[in-house]
Formats: sequence, structure tokens, C-alpha cells
Amino acid sequence: MTLLSIQLSKLVLAGVARAQKEGALPSFELPELIHLTRPNRREWGDYSSALPLQLAKQIDHSPIVVANHIQDYLPKSPIIEHSTVSEPGFLNVTLSSDWLCSQVARVISEGTSFMNLDLYSNQSAQVEFVSANPTGPLTVGHGRGGVLGDTLSNLLSAVGYKVTREFYYNNAGQQMKKLGESLRIRYLQSLGISVQLSEDHYQGEYLISLAAQIVESHSDSLSEESWETFKDIAETDIAAKQHSTLNRLNIVMDVLYNEQSLYEDGSLDKVVAKLRQKKLAYDKDGAVWFAVKELGGSDDRVIVKSTGEPTYRLPDIAYHCNKMERKFDLVIDVLGADHKDSFPDVILGVKAMGYEADRIKMLMHQFVNIKGQRMSKRSGKFISLDDLIDEVGADVVRFFMLMRASESHLEFDIDLARDQSDKNPVYYVQYAHARICSILEKASIAGYSLKDTKVDSLVHPSERLLMRNLLELSDTIDRAVSEMAPHYLTTYVRDLASSFHTFYGDCRVLDDDDVSLTLARLNLIRAVRIGLSHALGLLGVSAPESM
Repeated sequence: MTLLSIQLSKLVLAGVARAQKEGALPSFELPELIHLTRPNRREWGDYSSALPLQLAKQIDHSPIVVANHIQDYLPKSPIIEHSTVSEPGFLNVTLSSDWLCSQVARVISEGTSFMNLDLYSNQSAQVEFVSANPTGPLTVGHGRGGVLGDTLSNLLSAVGYKVTREFYYNNAGQQMKKLGESLRIRYLQSLGISVQLSEDHYQGEYLISLAAQIVESHSDSLSEESWETFKDIAETDIAAKQHSTLNRLNIVMDVLYNEQSLYEDGSLDKVVAKLRQKKLAYDKDGAVWFAVKELGGSDDRVIVKSTGEPTYRLPDIAYHCNKMERKFDLVIDVLGADHKDSFPDVILGVKAMGYEADRIKMLMHQFVNIKGQRMSKRSGKFISLDDLIDEVGADVVRFFMLMRASESHLEFDIDLARDQSDKNPVYYVQYAHARICSILEKASIAGYSLKDTKVDSLVHPSERLLMRNLLELSDTIDRAVSEMAPHYLTTYVRDLASSFHTFYGDCRVLDDDDVSLTLARLNLIRAVRIGLSHALGLLGVSAPESM
């Protein structure tokens, strides 16, 4: 199926080409596609193009004259009912009501496959997200990365990719030693032994609880064990709880990759050796430096400290080389804003190792703020992701995490999230689906048969708007994937729900005095239910049948 935006784009460009052929416009090279927007005023139509304004600068013509010439030579199409020109030089098109109705019937006939986009069939994608240190419960910041990564994975699958969801465990280095020491101290404290945590240790209540469990199961038999034993216990327990939390958000990983394995299989040494071979690594002040400037980067970076411990960049380079060796067509890292500075260095390192790193993309997300709560696992002062799910539910958490562009800071409004009214966007969208289910149930009880999927005579402005919004799902998915912007999908379902609620207020669905119109409107909301349910599914949000 061709995307509506592409179909309309080709029609407008065909109008330009015909105007050129007939001499109304001079010859010039045309773009392959053009961008279409919604007109500022409803009476101007369904879609608008600023192409005449752009061409006017190129050929030194009046934008209005260019728009009129394109309109004069616009090909006839069952998609377009009519076109208009508006100041200062926009070409506007109105979709055909008959075509809109035929597309609604197609949605019912094809079901959720109506939006199938096999744009990337036979291609593979890996999405790495969350990748939290196994040192404490997941925070709401991890939750945002998790929801973004999982929803993007859903969208990639919707356009044909075979997707691998991957969690990278940062289970190496000094942080793990501190974790083991912290749990050991908490364990000894639980046994009544006077020993204190330092400021560098992890202070959270979760380690006190885990220490109590160890005492219950092992008594004092581990009192002479080293921090390594407690590190292993803590890592196993915390990792299991992290994935339990993700499961509550319907997030399930396909691959769990351990950073420690890169130490054990010699991957880190291999990177350093190859960089040295290419004169891109050198010794200074007892440390090993990566010559980033030689590759066009800003500053050279330490990759092995004078203590012999690698910095984050070294295992990250090795890990991404491993990704390249697994032959993914697309690799996406969903990372917090704190990785913004190091990511370019990692990509330069991957390229230095001889891999084509252009298929590695970064989706950066900003932090989540909840009414001034501080996020710190080491101090123990944070709201856990589990706390947030307990408070407002998984559906609300997922939806709210996706309502803004990932690069924007997110203020999570707990009061709004709890609200059971139209002010809450999740309630508003889910209620639209539930209301449709209720109407269809009433229609069934009243004896209306929906075996015939014919849809016609829907010309009310609210009907047209609802049909148009429904059919934008494919374009929305395509745009969300191409721009790695899952938030477009929340905008789509909110617009679709809004147009449905408007339609419901303007148009009586069950009208015994006009059975033909009733059946057409019932089929319309059946199609909307399909689109709304599918879009919510991509968001990982439920579509309730009653509320």
C-alpha cells in the first residue's frame, strides 16, 4: 500500500511537470517528494503544500501564480475531490468523500494489516535500551528509556524489520566492587556487627532488605566471605528485580549482554592493540589515551586509567564492534543525555577498528522530573520505577513517557496521571475505544448486522475529519521510524480519539429512521476501533472494551 502522503505528493509533482510541459512553468529539476501539512483553516481542505512558495524563489515568479498553474494542471484522481489556492501561495487539496469511504471499508476488510509497511523486510535491527547498572532498582529515568526503546522496537517491526531488543549489563569495574562491599556491610549490620558504610557506598533501603534475606537463609555463615560473594548475590537479585519491573511495563528483552564478558574474552585488549597499531592509542601519565583528535574529534580521551581500570569508552567500543560483527542492518542505542559526549568517541573508535559505523544511531532521551524528587541510587533518595507503576499503572507510565520528544525534558505530572477524566490523555484515548465498543454492543443488541462492510454517504465534516485522521496511521508510523520519534504515535491516538469524540457529539450513530446511514457510521467506528487498538498496541498500552 502506498502511503497517502506519497500519493498526494506524486499528484502535486505531476501537476508541476504538466505545467512545465505545457509551457506554463519554466523547466527546472523537481524533488522526488514534497512535504504536506494540514491547512490553517478547515475550509481550505485536508492537506496543504508550500511547494509554490519554494518554487517561486527558484524561478522568480509570484507564489500565487505558481500555485494557480499547478492547480490548473493537477491530474484528476479518485483521491482528490477538489483543490484551492490560498495566500501567500499554498496549494490545498480536499480528499474525495467517496475515496475516504472506500478506505474505511478497506480498513475493516484488511484489519490491522491495513497499515502494513514492508519497507524494510528482510532487514534486521538491534535496539539497545535501559542497560542499567545492576546496582539498584530501576528509576523513572530508566523507565523512559525502556518505554522509548520498546515502542521504537514495535514501530520498527511494523515497517518490516526483524528486531532484537538488547539489555547491556554494566557489571564490571569499581561500581560492582562498591556494590559488593555495600551489601557485605549491610549483612554484617544485620548480624549486629558494628560496621559503617562510607559516603561512596550504596545507601539504599533495597540493600538492607536484601541483607535481611541473606541472614534469614544463611545466618552468619557468610560473615567471613569477601565482597565478591556479596557482589554476585546483589547482582543476581537486583538484575532479576529489574527485569520483573520491566515485565510490568510489558517490556521483555531478547538478549542480555554482560559487559564482563568483554573483559574475559580479550575484546578490550584487542581494541587497545589495534588502536596502538594504527597509532591511535598512546601512553601518557601512566594511562592509555585514545587519539580522538586524529579522527576529527574534540579531545583525546583516557581509555585505560593509570590504575589499569578501563574507562567506559573502551568496553563501549568493544561492545559496538561486537554489534557490527553480528551483522545488524540497523543498530540503535537508546541512551540518556549523560552519554551525549561519549557516544561520538565510541563511534570514532568503532570506525577506527575498521567497521562501517554509519548504521549505528543514537536516540537520546532527557531526564524525568517528578515534583523535585532527586534521582540517586547511591544516596537512596529516588522514586523507583516500581513506585511509579504502583501509583498510576503501567498504561499511564508508558503513555506519559512518550508524550514528548525524547530530547525534551519530561515533567511527570502525578496528579494528572491519577485523574480519571478527559483531562488525562490516557483516559481520554482509552475511553474513545471503550465508547466505540459500547456503541457496537448496543447496535448488536438492537439487531443491526455488520456483515456488509460497505461505507458510503459520509460527508459530514466530523465524519470526514475522523476518516482522514484514521488513515494517517501509516504515515505516522513511517515518520516515527524515519525520525526515531515514537512520540508522534501518542499525538496520533490523541488526534484520532479527539476526532472520534467530536464525531460522536455531532453525528448520531444509531438512528432507526436512517438505517443506511446508521450502518455506514457503525462501519466507520469499527474501522476507527481497529486503528485505535493497533496504535495503542504499538505504544504498549491496553485498549479496554469498557471503563
